[in-house]
Amino acid sequence: QKHVEILDAKTKEKLCFLDKVEPNATIGEIKSMFHKSQGKSLKDEDVLQHLPVGTTATFYFRDLGAQISWVTVFLTEYAGPLVIYLLFYFRVPLIYASKYDFTTSKHWVVHLACMCHSFHFVKRLLETLFVHRFSHGTMPLRNIFKNCSFYWGFAAWMAYYINHPLYTPPIYGEQQIRMGLIMFLFCQLGNFSIHIALRNLRPPGSKIRRIPYPTKNPFTWIFLLVSCPNYTYELGSWLGFTVMTQCVPVAFFTLVGFIQMTVWAKGKHRSYLKEFRDYPPLRSPILPFLL
Repeated sequence: QKHVEILDAKTKEKLCFLDKVEPNATIGEIKSMFHKSQGKSLKDEDVLQHLPVGTTATFYFRDLGAQISWVTVFLTEYAGPLVIYLLFYFRVPLIYASKYDFTTSKHWVVHLACMCHSFHFVKRLLETLFVHRFSHGTMPLRNIFKNCSFYWGFAAWMAYYINHPLYTPPIYGEQQIRMGLIMFLFCQLGNFSIHIALRNLRPPGSKIRRIPYPTKNPFTWIFLLVSCPNYTYELGSWLGFTVMTQCVPVAFFTLVGFIQMTVWAKGKHRSYLKEFRDYPPLRSPILPFLL
């Protein structure tokens, strides 16, 4: 049997000493032994006397690096697209040819798209301030740059094409626009309903987690089949916006957003299954019976 020391790569500080390691142990097995030796992550509300420790408790400190509040990140990443889109909508100078400066589009779908886009991000800002209750107070500072690059960049790309002087309206005209608008508004209302339902699960100032169930609001009945219907409705909103504008950058934004939301939904679904033994077995992460 061998003895294994694990050091910090930068500081050379000893992190762990593993005794009696078999000579034929793989690196993966050593990693597993190291993680087990570190214990589990603790929550702020955990009580010392309820932890599996004796008279002496050993805690390990992990530096998470520079942190920033979730509220600050969300307000920044949502306010940016709102302002950026309006700059293109009002055709401020240096964006398009000078003869189009401060002009308005002749297509009514362009004005409708601006109202829908602005409504979406104003809704997100208000929900961040008055609806959402965050289980974690902070996130890594680098996330604000990553998130803002995503939302701000896509907002500029979409706005450039939708508000372009040469933009052409959807091929099927008013019927396609109305269908996309109805889908967008329906899913926006559904998304808001889910956020309210999730808020009501957690009392103010607490971090209690409960299984979300449908309420009297019909928009929440999708909880019967989906673990994260807020993402389902978010996807539906952007699909509606894509149909309404018939714009390739919007479709691409919808696709990338769907991939990311699927990752989040699967993670939350696994968390629910792990935490609650009586979690409803029929639910899928984001798309009923599919995904």
